[in-house]
Amino acid sequence: MSITVKKVDDANTIVSGKIDNEVIEKNVDKLAKEAAKQVKVDGFRPGKVPVSVVKSLHGEKLQQDAEGEALKEFMDAGLKEAEIAAADMIGQPGFKKYEKGENDIDVEIEISLRPKFEAEGYQEVMPEFEKPEAEEKAIDEKIEEILTQQAPWVKIKRKRMVREGDMTLIDFEGFIDGEAFEGGKAEKFNLKIGSGQFIPGFEDQIVGMKYEEERTVKVTFPEEYQSADLAGKEAEFKVTLHEIQEQVPEELTDELAQKILGGEEGATVETLKERIKSQLEREDISKLYHSELKPKIVEALVEKFDFALPNNIVEQEIDAKINQKAQEMTPEELNEYKENPEKVEALRDEVRADAEASVKATFIVDELAKKEGVTVEDQEVSQALYYEAMMSGQDPQAIIKYYEEHNLLPAVKMGMIEDKLFGKLLGLDD
Repeated sequence: MSITVKKVDDANTIVSGKIDNEVIEKNVDKLAKEAAKQVKVDGFRPGKVPVSVVKSLHGEKLQQDAEGEALKEFMDAGLKEAEIAAADMIGQPGFKKYEKGENDIDVEIEISLRPKFEAEGYQEVMPEFEKPEAEEKAIDEKIEEILTQQAPWVKIKRKRMVREGDMTLIDFEGFIDGEAFEGGKAEKFNLKIGSGQFIPGFEDQIVGMKYEEERTVKVTFPEEYQSADLAGKEAEFKVTLHEIQEQVPEELTDELAQKILGGEEGATVETLKERIKSQLEREDISKLYHSELKPKIVEALVEKFDFALPNNIVEQEIDAKINQKAQEMTPEELNEYKENPEKVEALRDEVRADAEASVKATFIVDELAKKEGVTVEDQEVSQALYYEAMMSGQDPQAIIKYYEEHNLLPAVKMGMIEDKLFGKLLGLDD
């Protein structure tokens, strides 16, 4: 077994050489002898199966295993020759060549290592910014919004016609071809005009109704309506308007502030205002961070640090970006790429720079997070996904299961570490 080691750069080394067929044959013999002691073959006593029979029955599998053992020995020898510890490797080695000849196998393997660099001076590239401060007007508007949400609906004091945005109290009954249908009737039903709660056209025809007026509303159920018996059919609804309602906010008191804050003992109006002020400022900071600060930081860090990248990880990132683009392609575009390998390579070259920047940023963030003692526990990742699912009305358990099955949790965790790190460096967690 001959081995040559060539260091491409600090992150990549190529190990090349030849594996003699004699080594493979010896491995086959060894594996066949071991298998002969365990395999069961009709006509032979246990442990007495001839090696020749084992080779005849399992020759292809033995050959594969023998080559696998030889490759492992080749890799171990290559790592020793290159003075590389197995723990320093990152990702799977990439085969540049694996050609079987008459007397040997010509092998060339690229080994990638985790980049090493001096993580110093990164504070210098943090962008300057002013922390947003919530204005009194915004705080008052938010309080008014909360008070309105808390207020009950009550009948308006002066009777008038229905307007867009009103909350109405109505009776209605629906008919198709003169026959009432199941589920089409309700009394003293609250309907906010413009909410889109009813099928298209219904709420528009309520506008202009007067108290105790009866009106026939004509609509057509959508073709994709959930009830097949009603889908696409024309219907008439007899509607009676009883009231127009409004929400009259209560006066803000310490007692109401305590209620809004979940029964917090000792809370006052000022406590509520401070909480709302903090909430509004966090929202503004979050917008500023994601739209301006974060992109600037990533760009600055990638530009500041210069180090070699592991080729196998870069290729994986290129694959990911290509797959992402493929999802946005039409079937015709996909076929063009499948039939034209040169076009695929051109696309890979097109996304390479972005892939390299993305991989580089990942290693920088990982190193800086260690230096700054920033960590994110698996439980925090699950909690974040759970909260997002709840806020979007999705099933939290189903979302978490999806992320687990598609191996997306590491990416989510990395994103959370990145935000936590940048927040600390910017002083946003003070």
